[in-house]
Amino acid sequence: MAAQDGSEVVGMEAEVTQKVPEVLCEAAGQEDAAGTEQASLSDGESTSAQPAAVSNGEESEEGKEMVEVKIIWNKNKYDLKIPLDGTGAKLKEKIHALTGLPPAMQKVMYKGLLPEDKTLREIKVTNGAKIMVVGSTINDVLAVNTPKEVIQQEVKAEENKKEPLCRQKQHRKVLDKGKPEDVMPSIKGAKERLPTVPLSGMYNKSGGKVRLTFKLEQDQLWIGTKERTEKIPMGSIKNVVTEPIEGHEDYHMMAFQLGPTEASQYWVYWVPAQFVDAIKDTVLGKWQYF
Repeated sequence: MAAQDGSEVVGMEAEVTQKVPEVLCEAAGQEDAAGTEQASLSDGESTSAQPAAVSNGEESEEGKEMVEVKIIWNKNKYDLKIPLDGTGAKLKEKIHALTGLPPAMQKVMYKGLLPEDKTLREIKVTNGAKIMVVGSTINDVLAVNTPKEVIQQEVKAEENKKEPLCRQKQHRKVLDKGKPEDVMPSIKGAKERLPTVPLSGMYNKSGGKVRLTFKLEQDQLWIGTKERTEKIPMGSIKNVVTEPIEGHEDYHMMAFQLGPTEASQYWVYWVPAQFVDAIKDTVLGKWQYF
């Protein structure tokens, strides 16, 4: 017993002393293992984070020689720092990030049009260089084009509403007289050569009778009325306008523009439809019917 000689007590203390270090060592081992596991987990996280940055297309610019430039676009100025060995194509990507202007729609100017395949070092870009950018974003293009398209549609609609020539007052007063009794016969939808005789029995804008004679050997158009005959060089006729007469589509009304403006048009009514194309081609020098 411990009370008699103390030997058993000493033995028990020794046993306890031996067990305590073992417990402490075991605990220390667990802490070391946990620390190792945590370190391993941390290393794993940092390793998995690196590919994510690569997959986003980001390139580290650490350690690269940089150049600071000023981007000027659409009256706005942007400060940009970019590797000196970056290409023109890479610069366009940076400009896209700054302005929203797609690379394909950019014209980048620095001592001329900046080449995409050369580096900024090769084209001698220096710190503080001003780089001009020309181009419009897709939204800008749509904003400009849409009103233009609307205007064009409105103009076209207005043209469609335009009153036919034969209904206009200045022509109506002649056409209301009706078809002349001695007008030449007409054939709707046909194309014929000019006759060897004058085209007669037609009206002019004053309602008087008029005839047309084509003097090919003299390259002249003779416009004859009861009062006089005017001999007009075909080369001086600027244009020929024709339109079928409503309700009588086998006849046309026709204008010869004798001067620089429409005010100089000489109108002839009840022209037989089969001769219309031949008249236009002859007067305008095409001659395909001869």
